[in-house]
Amino acid sequence: MTLPVIERKPASRPLPAEQREEVLASPGFGDHFTDHMVTITWTEDAGWHRARLVPYGPLPIDPANLTLHYAQTVFEGLKVHRRPGGALAAFRPEDNARRFQASARRMAMPELPVETFVAACEALVQQDRAWVPSHPGHALYLRPFMFATESGLGVRAAREFLFVVIASPTEGYFAGEIRPVSVWVAEDHVRAAPGGTGAAKTGANYAASLMGQAQAAAQGCDQVVWLDALERRWVEEMGAMNLFFVYGERVVTPGLTGTLLPGITRASLLTLARDLGHEAEEARISLQDWRRDSADGSLTEVFACGTAAGVVPVGSVKTAHDRWTVGDGRPGRVTMRLREALRAIQSGTAADTRGWMREMAQTGHRAPGRS
Repeated sequence: MTLPVIERKPASRPLPAEQREEVLASPGFGDHFTDHMVTITWTEDAGWHRARLVPYGPLPIDPANLTLHYAQTVFEGLKVHRRPGGALAAFRPEDNARRFQASARRMAMPELPVETFVAACEALVQQDRAWVPSHPGHALYLRPFMFATESGLGVRAAREFLFVVIASPTEGYFAGEIRPVSVWVAEDHVRAAPGGTGAAKTGANYAASLMGQAQAAAQGCDQVVWLDALERRWVEEMGAMNLFFVYGERVVTPGLTGTLLPGITRASLLTLARDLGHEAEEARISLQDWRRDSADGSLTEVFACGTAAGVVPVGSVKTAHDRWTVGDGRPGRVTMRLREALRAIQSGTAADTRGWMREMAQTGHRAPGRS
């Protein structure tokens, strides 16, 4: 397959440097966007073509656009980190590309080649490298997404799509001091069911979670926790994040059943936990297990993880009939150890022995011996 060459049409009037620096000083999450975006078109007849880097701006949408009516859309999220020596590197972008393909497959959409996905991200980072924050813990968040551009009201898979990559400087989803979050267990609603789209990163899954998140907020909690659809017994995810349970030195996360998103941060933490000498496994954890093991002290920590938020400790749980604290309610030792190990690899202060970081652009002189 011949990959499309990205045509570059940069903005004639990018945001002035002074204003950009004001944004980078306190970027928030998803509040500001860089000067450019990358778009690639797919049609049934021509395949992937018309790849362009253009100024960031609105996309024309017909009122009968199939995505607006039937939600045929998928997306990804990954971060670019500023590293010692001037390199800008993304964390495991090829894995995001492969998950993007899997999501597209499930949603009856065309699969973008891994090389094209990564090349589009690289082109945007190279063009907008000045937007990558330098403050520790901050990063440039990339949002690749794809949606149907064909119009019509017939219920069928579309024959025209647009792939887009946009970028936003971020200070993290849960910015500021590391504090444990409180969670509300949704027992009346489910996020995903077996055979459904739970393992796909598609907008419909996130829409289905919004009522549960609103309930959590109404209960005074930070996040919602989802149970399985069949028994309403097994713990699955926290909001849009994977969950981990710590029993002393043993780390456990719910196994992938087709209803959970196969998180890249999740997979990385399983590997890091083993590297650090912990026993790490995938197993089912019931809500009863969580309550009982917290009460008798055998469950010492719980944390959630994802690209946007990194590693977030869970301090307390609330249900319609009960509430309890995890451990002493503070960030746990294993949680923080894994969090710092992951951040050290991403920031370049620890060796990337597994080749997880992919250089996207240079902003200065290359450090001696650094690839």
